[in-house]
Amino acid sequence: MDTARHHVDGRFTHRTTTTTVTVVGAAGAPVAGREVIVGQKSHAFGFGNIGFDFVGCANGETDADAANIFGGAKPSHAAALEPLWSGLYNHVTLPFYWRGFEPEEGRPDTSRLMAAARYFAERGATIKGHPLVWHTLAPQWLMDKSDADVEAAIRARIRREVTAFAGVIDLWDAINEAVILPVFAAEENAVTQLARSKGQLEMVRMAFEEGHAANPAGRFVLNDFDLSAAYEHLIERCLDSGIAIDAIGVQTHMHQGYRGEDAITSILDRFGRFGLPVQMTETTLLSGPLMPPHIVDLNDYQVESWPSTPEGEERQAEQIVSHYRNVFAHPATESLTYWGLADEGAWLGAPSGLVRVDGTPKLAYFALRDLIKGEWWMEPTTVVTDHAGRLVIDGVAGTYGVSAGGTSATIDATSPGVGEATVLLG
Repeated sequence: MDTARHHVDGRFTHRTTTTTVTVVGAAGAPVAGREVIVGQKSHAFGFGNIGFDFVGCANGETDADAANIFGGAKPSHAAALEPLWSGLYNHVTLPFYWRGFEPEEGRPDTSRLMAAARYFAERGATIKGHPLVWHTLAPQWLMDKSDADVEAAIRARIRREVTAFAGVIDLWDAINEAVILPVFAAEENAVTQLARSKGQLEMVRMAFEEGHAANPAGRFVLNDFDLSAAYEHLIERCLDSGIAIDAIGVQTHMHQGYRGEDAITSILDRFGRFGLPVQMTETTLLSGPLMPPHIVDLNDYQVESWPSTPEGEERQAEQIVSHYRNVFAHPATESLTYWGLADEGAWLGAPSGLVRVDGTPKLAYFALRDLIKGEWWMEPTTVVTDHAGRLVIDGVAGTYGVSAGGTSATIDATSPGVGEATVLLG
């Protein structure tokens, strides 16, 4: 039978599908000898980026009135970034930092974030909320409460957000950076205070149990930047105590230089051993001067100007290809989220985006596009059904469109391996 085949490097065979499709006509009988156009519509793997740039844009805000509390580009600039975002990504992370989301108790920014979530839902993206519980950027008004009242407020906050966004956002970072939570001392906050009395494990349990109770169909992620053995130990304790973790989040802000394929593979091996999907949640690679290696807390590095450079852009492009190939090849990973499309509004002001401040794409953007929408993508291909009305789709796992005679259908080939499907084409 004829095959719509997109050859993929052998490192990625576990990401591919071989789906036999039977084409039937209006009478329900297989249609032999039919020319059919097959083309990829989406990836099963999550290629993600943050959507902070688009919150104001999605709400119709002007540059003057935008409540740009989460960072990112100005709304007028974000509109021009949209085709660049949509040209690469199928996953988005939206900001639910509690201090910015609910600066005054009882006045959450629900409608504004819902508009942003629907903006991406209309573009077919899977949406993640980040995060439900985090000691950093906890609201100041929590400081006036007792530990019992702080816990009640956190539980209510989780239930409120997860319930309100269910069906639009069903993926959340349940708790962020829990490894450092009990000993965090950079600023006084009520979440750390509660953790000192409640304990690290029970803070994690609270986040996951409240999230799952509010949306049983949701998926909840344990996310951290601390990739030491302490994080592995925390995961072991959580699983041993029955906490239902749906995925493990691994941050890799590489402001001090690319860690290299061997180091990343080692990290993925260590966290993949738990048998849970691994999400590379926060990846950055710089296109300018690197942060000095002696900096321990990346937030401590503050400079007046941090430009992108031609040499840095070449380095970033080479490293991003190496990094994505390596992560995509690892069987434990289900997604990779890059932390920022543009340099405008980037975290710490670093030249970590794939688009310059002036809105023009860097070399890394085009290099990444050549992978995601080139090497790992099937363009529309014409095939002919065999005597039994069958054809084969052989490519990277995802959804595929098939069309003939003015009618079309979508094939779910998101599960790697061998599959079958039947479609009706008039």
